[in-house]
Amino acid sequence: MGKLTKNQKLALEKIEAGKAYTLKEAAKLVKEITTTKFDASVDIDVRLGVDPRKANQMVRGVVSLPNGTGKEVRVLALCTPDKEAEAKAAGADYVGLDEYIEKIKGGWTDIDVIITMPAIMGKIGALGRVLGPRGLMPNPKSGTVTMDVASAVREVKQGKIDFKVDKYGIVHTSIGKVSFDEQKIVENAREFMATIMKLKPSTAKGTYVKSIYLSTTMSKGVKVDTKSIDEN
Repeated sequence: MGKLTKNQKLALEKIEAGKAYTLKEAAKLVKEITTTKFDASVDIDVRLGVDPRKANQMVRGVVSLPNGTGKEVRVLALCTPDKEAEAKAAGADYVGLDEYIEKIKGGWTDIDVIITMPAIMGKIGALGRVLGPRGLMPNPKSGTVTMDVASAVREVKQGKIDFKVDKYGIVHTSIGKVSFDEQKIVENAREFMATIMKLKPSTAKGTYVKSIYLSTTMSKGVKVDTKSIDEN
């Protein structure tokens, strides 16, 4: 293991081993222990008491963060010509259909989210090999396949994210930037956790939320007391 830098040592000294911090304390700590020169993402990791191998225990959903993610999201709207103007007005970075389908077939994936319409999914299905591994395939469950293309674009641009539990029972996503003030991080984390709670499978037994950690792109994780999520 490499030697710790001065900043890494100071960060470790701020975190008490084994301690679970309140959400507010954790939000403050991750800001203090992050020393990157860039505006690092603030991530949340939630370990759930579910078995993702069972279809009736898969936790997947979408949430609109009240303060956005702080990330510039590049949106491609694959839509019919009558929807193009409203998609552009809503903030889509790229708008079109056949020309972008051909670009994607050629390997172009310089985007973060694709929004499309139900009637177009037949054409997009052939792009599964390119889009699937990158998590870019539109899905009705995440709101990226819809007749209201403009609203979907607007929501994504304002901070709507989709997430799902991985094979280890963990949900991991970014909920902001280290440049956010503590209250914005707290508000985003609470909104995310409220959505997680609403999605609790009826078949899940025992403790549903086993642990919560906040971290930034290159920081150590800070354990959050699960009971503090609803505290003011």
